[in-house]
Amino acid sequence: MTTSTRTAPGRSASARTARGTAEGDAAAARVIGTRRPPGRRDPRGPGAGRAVRRPDVVLPPQDLFAERLLAVLSGARPVHWMLGWTVGEAYEQLVRLAPGAPLGAAAGHRRPVVRRCRGFRPCSGVVEAYASIASGARVRAMAFRLEQGADRRWRCAAVEIGGARVTRDDA
Repeated sequence: MTTSTRTAPGRSASARTARGTAEGDAAAARVIGTRRPPGRRDPRGPGAGRAVRRPDVVLPPQDLFAERLLAVLSGARPVHWMLGWTVGEAYEQLVRLAPGAPLGAAAGHRRPVVRRCRGFRPCSGVVEAYASIASGARVRAMAFRLEQGADRRWRCAAVEIGGARVTRDDA
């Protein structure tokens, strides 16, 4: 009597049935990994302890952009990484700000992190946000504006650091 169970890669069903169904099925199950390892008593199977990403949890756009802008303005990422995520003069502002790495870690300080980020929606499709960036004992401010395009994607439209807005005349 032959059962219709899966066989391990590289093993034929005839080789498994040659040993007998009980012994063959147990050997195939060990190879495939459908049985628990010896000495394991909990009912979980392989991969049962993995973290599962919940698709219903969506971060606000200002949180995502605060991390992106910090990566560019701290020198961790190149400016062109934000090319598709900016509109208007925001990319030009980043080009002028990024070479100095204004949010980068000072000598002997930790890598900068977003400490707090909040946003305000003055109208539909617009978020004006601020973030405080900490690097050791040093805390800096960053403000930015996000606009939602016709394709429903958020893009950065303006960036300010520490209250000083960068304009074309400053460059």
